[in-house]
Amino acid sequence: MPLPEDEANELLLLGLLRRGPTHGYALNALIAHDWDTCAALKKPTAYYLLKRMAQKGWVTWNKDHPARGLQRRIYRLTPEGEHAFWQLLRKNLSDYHPIYFAGDIGLSFLDALSPHEARDLLQKRLAQIQARRLTLENAPAHAGAVALALEHQRYHLAAEAHWLEHVLETLTTYISSQEYIHGNPQPDSIEPA
Repeated sequence: MPLPEDEANELLLLGLLRRGPTHGYALNALIAHDWDTCAALKKPTAYYLLKRMAQKGWVTWNKDHPARGLQRRIYRLTPEGEHAFWQLLRKNLSDYHPIYFAGDIGLSFLDALSPHEARDLLQKRLAQIQARRLTLENAPAHAGAVALALEHQRYHLAAEAHWLEHVLETLTTYISSQEYIHGNPQPDSIEPA
């Protein structure tokens, strides 16, 4: 059974090929420009999936012979690929896909650090989230339903920033109360030297 990420990436490639025959470089450029907020599809993976979809009969390809430059493969959607697109689209929209945040692993061990260091590290994370939010806010407008994926990312980042600000506020309050009770403790980590 394919991974949900593979199915989503196959859906993306099939959806792009529904627009018409396209060579691999153009597919990757479209993904990098319009779908980089919702798909982490790298070129080698895209070509691997295109090869696999060709084996399934979902796409065909032929070589383009430009007047100058390298030969390119032009990919085309087959009727089987059109059918697969509709199946994957309906499955993707109707299924819930749990999200696992890699950063939550570190949060699980946050108490191994001093509150000062934990606060400093989380402030760095918040700055990165805010930078990403700014990038998305300044992204060019996307037409049609693609704008929904961009909006989803914006909402997610806003919620993540709000939650992290809450955590930082809690840490800052804790640090202030400890400094009041114990004087000004050293902000050293509990990590052994």
